[in-house]
Amino acid sequence: MRARRSGFDRSGTVTLFCGAINQGQGHETVFKQILCDRLGLDPADIQYLQGDTDQVFFGEGTGGSRTATLGGAAVAAACDKVIDKSRTIAAFALKTEPARVSFTDGVFSTSATNETLTLKEVARLAANPAKLPPGIEPGLVVTAVYRAEVENFPNGAHVCEVEIDRETGAVEIVRYSVVDDVGTVLNPLLLHGQITGGVAQGAGQILREDIRFDPATGELLTGSFMDYAMPRASDVCAIAIKSNPVPTKTNPLGVKGAGEAGTVGAMPAVANALVDALSEFGVRHIEMPATAEVIWRAMRNGKGA
Repeated sequence: MRARRSGFDRSGTVTLFCGAINQGQGHETVFKQILCDRLGLDPADIQYLQGDTDQVFFGEGTGGSRTATLGGAAVAAACDKVIDKSRTIAAFALKTEPARVSFTDGVFSTSATNETLTLKEVARLAANPAKLPPGIEPGLVVTAVYRAEVENFPNGAHVCEVEIDRETGAVEIVRYSVVDDVGTVLNPLLLHGQITGGVAQGAGQILREDIRFDPATGELLTGSFMDYAMPRASDVCAIAIKSNPVPTKTNPLGVKGAGEAGTVGAMPAVANALVDALSEFGVRHIEMPATAEVIWRAMRNGKGA
């Protein structure tokens, strides 16, 4: 479940309150996109506030590739509420019925007259009780809650090509390709970044990452990134990424989670590429992390050595 609250001030600018915390995924960009697309606003007119528990009473942080699905759907629902209330206010100002008022690209219009009102103008009217129809509370502030009844999952295919140095066991990823279906793509650049980072993390777990303890004392030996072999940009080649979007019907935006998609596909792809390359040495399985030493020993101890 996700809740989003958005409100207009007297100048017509918007504040969007969010309970999910951005960790580099680009929540602010995506949520502003949804507001701009649906309400005809400029991104500069939107202020984004996240994780403020004094302001946001719903929120569980970020995890499980669900923020775009749940949070995005909640933002879309908040937009619908803004449009519904604004249409009633605009109809009163234009002296017509709400059913005869249309909304396109941030502008309310009616076939009854030649007059129009922008959403910003309606927001200013909403702040003045004297300009409101009977029964309508002042202010243009809405809260929307979205709860997904059915989960959805992305799918895709990863292809990894590696080269192994026979003398040292060093591995180089020379080519990597991904085709993913994450449903509706809200922002292609952000999606590309998430898939790239996920692939790097998955490859790192196969090739390098390991938590080690001192067997005598139990002391953690890999307690910092000076000791823990986190993957670097030089460990991964340029990744070819394509989208094959098939929007899901489980949420209004048709979005499927993308956060773990790169990692989930990269781990078996890289591991299988290693085993395939080592098959001539009789290797059918290799433990991770498959460091250069582990691979070097596997080549020398394999049945085909």
